[in-house]
Amino acid sequence: MIRHIVFFTARDEAGIDQIVEGLSVLTSIPYARRLEIARNRKRDQLGNDFDVVVYGEFDSETDLAAYKTRNLYREAIRCVRPLRELRFAADYELSTDVHFAGTAGLTQVARRSGPAGRE
Repeated sequence: MIRHIVFFTARDEAGIDQIVEGLSVLTSIPYARRLEIARNRKRDQLGNDFDVVVYGEFDSETDLAAYKTRNLYREAIRCVRPLRELRFAADYELSTDVHFAGTAGLTQVARRSGPAGRE
């Protein structure tokens, strides 16, 4: 599974709602397993805040590429580009690129190996 995460900063605070609205058309594109568009609620005391987050999950790189070819994707870019200052994006493969899965993963590893000294 591919995780697709994009962060946006607005040119001005008044444009944040317009960015969310412009990106919301992406949720009707069929290739994503999950797609979320949200205002960033975290405000960091050190600055460099992002205003809007796009979080998507896709079954494959092929699905992600197909998602990006849709007219609605181009429409979202057309609407949002003039409103945004910065855009940062990251994609990663869940099964090969993630090195740490959290405490649930550690619990599963411990269960598989059994008691100390037994495998």
